[in-house]
Amino acid sequence: MKRYVDVILPLPLPNSFTYAVPEEWAGEVKPGCRVVVSFGRKKYYTAIVGNVHGNAPAAGYEVKEIVSLLDASPILLPMQFRFWQWIADYYLCTQGDVYKAALPSGLKLESETIVEYNPDFEADTPLPEREQRLLDLLATDASQSVTRLEKESGIKNILSAINALLAREAIFVKEELKRTYKPKTETRVRLAGTPGERALHVLFDTLPEKQLALLMKYVECSGYLAGGTPKEVSKAELLRRADATPAVFNGLVKKRIFEVYQQEIGRLRPDTEPADTQPLHPLNTFQQRAYEEIVESFGQKNVCLLHGVTSSGKTEIYIHLIQETLRQGKQVLYLLPEIALTTQIPERLRRVFGSRLGIYHSKFPDAERVEIWNRQLGEHSYDIILGVRSSVFLPFHDLGLVIVDEEHENTYKQQDPAPRYHARNAAIVLAAMYGAKTLLGTATPSIESWQNAVEGKYGLVQLKERYQEIQLPEVIPVDIKELHRKKRMVGQFSPLLIQYIKEALEQKEQVILFQNRRGFAPMVECRTCGWVPRCQNCDVSLTYHKALGQLTCHYCGYTYQLPRKCPACEGTELVNRGFGTEKIEDDIKVLFPEASVARMDLDTTRTRSAYERIIADFEQGKTDILIGTQMVSKGLDFDHVSVVGILNADTLLNYPDFRSYERAFQLMAQVSGRAGRKNKRGRVVLQTKSIDHPIIHQVIANDYEGMVASQLSERQLFHYPPYYRLIYVYLKHRDEALLDQMATAMGEKLRTVFGDRVLGPDKPPVARVQTLFIKKIMVKIEQNAPLAHARELLLRIRQEMLEDERYKSLLVYYDVDPM
Repeated sequence: MKRYVDVILPLPLPNSFTYAVPEEWAGEVKPGCRVVVSFGRKKYYTAIVGNVHGNAPAAGYEVKEIVSLLDASPILLPMQFRFWQWIADYYLCTQGDVYKAALPSGLKLESETIVEYNPDFEADTPLPEREQRLLDLLATDASQSVTRLEKESGIKNILSAINALLAREAIFVKEELKRTYKPKTETRVRLAGTPGERALHVLFDTLPEKQLALLMKYVECSGYLAGGTPKEVSKAELLRRADATPAVFNGLVKKRIFEVYQQEIGRLRPDTEPADTQPLHPLNTFQQRAYEEIVESFGQKNVCLLHGVTSSGKTEIYIHLIQETLRQGKQVLYLLPEIALTTQIPERLRRVFGSRLGIYHSKFPDAERVEIWNRQLGEHSYDIILGVRSSVFLPFHDLGLVIVDEEHENTYKQQDPAPRYHARNAAIVLAAMYGAKTLLGTATPSIESWQNAVEGKYGLVQLKERYQEIQLPEVIPVDIKELHRKKRMVGQFSPLLIQYIKEALEQKEQVILFQNRRGFAPMVECRTCGWVPRCQNCDVSLTYHKALGQLTCHYCGYTYQLPRKCPACEGTELVNRGFGTEKIEDDIKVLFPEASVARMDLDTTRTRSAYERIIADFEQGKTDILIGTQMVSKGLDFDHVSVVGILNADTLLNYPDFRSYERAFQLMAQVSGRAGRKNKRGRVVLQTKSIDHPIIHQVIANDYEGMVASQLSERQLFHYPPYYRLIYVYLKHRDEALLDQMATAMGEKLRTVFGDRVLGPDKPPVARVQTLFIKKIMVKIEQNAPLAHARELLLRIRQEMLEDERYKSLLVYYDVDPM
């Protein structure tokens, strides 16, 4: 019986596609395996088999066969298919979008065009110079990729020359599948054949001194004469231990005494011996009570919210819950909002759980992520996975507990590209599929989670005492509007903040300064005519980065050299407006030249090791003052921080978003929590021009419930979450006039179905990104409305829009539960 497969392609297409299975693989192809398929004209993709069946597609089109089977066993588990389907349905995207986001790049093969020389080709007439140059390159290497030929020949628009040579049959083209993941191997050495003891002694008598020393070191390292199977010895280790040169080694290979072979080795951190682990720290009275309440809550509800003030020891409670879950033989997923946190928490977990812990995030090389994925499929999978939002896509055999730390963080929400999922919500659904429990932990819960807990949908446990009963920091507001008027500010620092920094440094204590903008200055302006350099691709001013000596767009990466004079009026007075972390770093070094200063933002933490170095130096006291963006606010634990400076709270409050007050409170409360954590009460200097703003007073009093009460009354009045669900409709196009026309048409279509639940279309705060103009429509849907029906209507309307010839080039997508 002929077999067929339905496959998921890594493309934003709504349907799966059916291919025939060649006879030789009929019994080997299973759901979850990867296969190579031809799609379109000469394009190959790695597809995931979703279903194997015997139903031939309806007549009328040719069914292609799969080109290759890549896996002997599935790389996707059945539960992952269910999870992918939920993500695609809920977030209004395709399974192809989910596939692209879920799998590490190394598990996806890429199609690349290869050009081959035809040795039988003979030219009747001289060829044009461009074509002859290509043939000359192919004469030296008969098979090359288009990318390589373009680079080596220097020919622009090379495809026209390749097409001309194809027409002459001077070359052939083919698609070659390029593996992006290669197993890591190590060169190892063994004796050629199996010489006995007598044969070895003969060699000992005949070899030159250096070769003899190397051979004897091999015998020692491998235990060759000790009986049993010799140990494997790497070439690098042998040369190091014998202090020998590669030439000496190669001499023994030529004499056929040594032979070398490649052995696959993992890139993952070597397993920690069980002897290296330590017992759990006992919980204090407050932590123990919270732990027991969480366990009791899990008896009745699947999700529990742990509302614990900063430095209350939530991580220690997590560790005890993980231990209990592992004792039951189940796995744990521990989610963090920021890669920076994966430099501190792993060491705490490794001390207790050793090699049972695996870490997964995007700063790891792709090859390492492939190996973690493969390990999770096998019998020796990690019991605990610690990672950021993408960790929800890893395979799990028996998930028992999901911990979402700092659950309020907006970095759990994927913005671009699709799927635009929220990892906290996705983790709750994933846990439910496995029958596992979910713990949401934070000092400042999101209003949605708090409402779910108060209404009884989630369990609620509160931990209001800091560890060792340290007091919460003293928050001191400073009116910088008045200080600016009196000309008493020193740059961006109030006299009070400078005094506290000075006192902290004198007492060998540390300081954190928070400014939620990176770069030197958010804007450069000509004082004479008001000219401001703007991005040529986006509707934003360029940010000045002094270290790079250039202006940069933080949306598309466009760079522009800072001009010496204004291109509009040729004036020379170009001044910086605003300030970022780079400017703060410069100013603080002038004020405190003896202090060691570090900066932690997106510019200084491009690599995994950069995070680790900055945080380790601060932990060890090598850094006195740490300047950072919101990265420094998220759960980092430093023992000697006595002063925290929030340099400008107004940038957090004055953002055009209904969540801005909630976010401002969360961010200020979290960054304040970095102060005075172990030995004494800390101080937080909160600089603001809005000294009478209610949020400022709520932060000072740590009045979370007061903030929530005021926000909930407003949101209920204006139909915002948690009372209504939001879905943003984004429309993008290069032609602004056409976009306006299309957005108006789509707004009218949506209003005919959803009525006054639709707002817009409007321009978002940044109305052009990467040369595309943007319009946004907001749809508000009641919490008790059938969401599945609403999603069906939204997908139908988008399809109708794109079927209209006028709007075919329109880019339309939905953002469900935007942050």
